[in-house]
Amino acid sequence: MPKLFYTGPSLETLHEQYAKQRRIDAAAPVTSASEIRVEAPAERVWQVLSDLAGWAGIRPGYRLLKLDQGVAVDARFAWAIGRNRIHSRFAVVDPARELTWTGVSMGVKAVDRNVLTPTGDGATLYRLEESMAAPLIPLFFGEARLRAQHEQFLSAVKQAAERPA
Repeated sequence: MPKLFYTGPSLETLHEQYAKQRRIDAAAPVTSASEIRVEAPAERVWQVLSDLAGWAGIRPGYRLLKLDQGVAVDARFAWAIGRNRIHSRFAVVDPARELTWTGVSMGVKAVDRNVLTPTGDGATLYRLEESMAAPLIPLFFGEARLRAQHEQFLSAVKQAAERPA
């Protein structure tokens, strides 16, 4: 029952003390982690992942609404999944290694970590993990739904990165 009303730290604390420290809020009521092997080098996966405007072309329903300062630490951006608008800020921008941001939408605070690990044989292990906190969130958006969204996005990035240039 306590997790049902968990609000988590402030967005600023979440950004500075969680996301910038390369971690999600493990106490959040909704968390998920999934990974996929991509048969492409980390630099190619990074190109797809860091091209926020290109997300709409690989995953229907995703779209970039605003990105003024590019993909840079503390730069803000707005994007949408379907009708859900999300206001985010980059926390970690480590090319070909990690892209992490915090975001808020309808009072839900989240940390998204995208971690790329070269496998040594020319492929990349792409891990996506996220925490979401807001009162009552488990009642309308659970871990299974979040995991399904992650797995769809991972697959879309994989397909795009493995496509011949």
